[in-house]
Amino acid sequence: MGRQKRPGVALATHPLVCLTDLHSVRSGGEQRERRRTAPVGPSLVEVWRPPAEMRRHRPGAVPGAEELHHNHNHQGLGGPHAGRKDPLDRAAVQGDNTPEVLTRALSGLSSRWRNMWVRCILGIAMFSSYWLLIYTGPIGLIAMVLVLQAKCFHEIIGIGYVVYNSYKLPWFRCLSWYFLLCTNYFCYGETVVDYFSTGLHLGGTVRMLMRYHRFISFMLYLAGLCMFVLSLVKRYTRLQFYMFGWTHITLLLIVTQSHLVIHNLFEGMIWFVFPMCVVICNDIAAYIFGFFFGRTPLIEVSPKKTWEGFIGGYISTLVFGILLSHVLCGHRYFVCAVEPSGGTAARAAAFTMECEPSEMFRLTRYHAPALLHHVTGIESLWLYPFQLHALALSSFASLVGPFGGFFASGFKRAFQIKDFSSSIPGHGGIVDRVDCQYVVGTFTHVYISTFIRAPNVNKIIQQLLTLKPEQQLQIFNQLKDQLLSRGLI
Repeated sequence: MGRQKRPGVALATHPLVCLTDLHSVRSGGEQRERRRTAPVGPSLVEVWRPPAEMRRHRPGAVPGAEELHHNHNHQGLGGPHAGRKDPLDRAAVQGDNTPEVLTRALSGLSSRWRNMWVRCILGIAMFSSYWLLIYTGPIGLIAMVLVLQAKCFHEIIGIGYVVYNSYKLPWFRCLSWYFLLCTNYFCYGETVVDYFSTGLHLGGTVRMLMRYHRFISFMLYLAGLCMFVLSLVKRYTRLQFYMFGWTHITLLLIVTQSHLVIHNLFEGMIWFVFPMCVVICNDIAAYIFGFFFGRTPLIEVSPKKTWEGFIGGYISTLVFGILLSHVLCGHRYFVCAVEPSGGTAARAAAFTMECEPSEMFRLTRYHAPALLHHVTGIESLWLYPFQLHALALSSFASLVGPFGGFFASGFKRAFQIKDFSSSIPGHGGIVDRVDCQYVVGTFTHVYISTFIRAPNVNKIIQQLLTLKPEQQLQIFNQLKDQLLSRGLI
């Protein structure tokens, strides 16, 4: 005989809803709570649902969060978290956090124009801060990436904290941040080994850490895995594994891409600054064209995006990319590879950007296309070869980059939240601002690895000098034989 569904019980289909339900049963003046385990079926749980007149509809709330709220705050249930709003609720029900001075100054405008001015003013402030960090050099930019990475991780993993706050999953919050630290230790430790292991006089402890870096990283991860297994509770096992996967997907999306963006920086500041600037330009141009001329919806998951904004952003980004790349190529500060100054480990934090610019960053004469020659009579053009690469990066940033934003919009729509947080008035959270940056930054790293990067002669020589004398002689003899056979010496 099949299991009958009792009145007042509804199936919750959302994965972030509770695993048990509480039924208040009054008998002889005493109240007892009866917990039922999750049923087998397509839904994760069954939750207690209050009568219709007691339900409250909150726009933007996650499906099932309403019942979750009642389970803890309805009269007679209470609980250790009664009356507390979980992080997901705070993200979903956001107040106006616009600075009071702007609110007063723009009070006479309609909400549409007021929002536009708030976005513009805060956007200019963020862009100015970004260029100030560029002036501070690689250290400031690396620090910026790490801070943004931590904030993005906090915003995304915070959506899962609703479960932790409601059911006190053992060690969930600590383990999430522990895995973040382990992942950063592994990724950026690899960068240190790659860029700092040669040419520096390092102490014995540092050299030991660098030599056994991967083993240490793996053991740290295993320690976290063991802590997770020890924290498993029979009642919540399925939910705990769900959140374990949630944490690792977040690490993959955030930490890995941040690591690749920093790798771009060491290839030269231009590979870090240019992709970020064209993404910013595309965001601004698409918003302006969409604001004034937008009529045709572009994609369902992001209703405010329009074809007019998409096309206008593409054309504007191409023009901006050509002009910006011409300016950046004229400064060695941007085109030279970022390398440690050398010396002791204490000086490793100091970087140098001094070099003789490569052919890519020298003006070269190109024959004008036939159509341009026919229309304008121009026979040749003087361009930096990097400007041709800039066209590829600009096209990707304006055509494919926005899909990082669409992905984030779909994620927010799945959980019915407007923004990841309210950190930046008019813009939402940090993830709302850097979603496209991560996609374009990762593409830039792949582009450099495929079409640009060449072996670093100085690094190879430094690595050879670390070998034993007999190994150096073996390499010398093999290299000499190869050069003699090719008639080069």
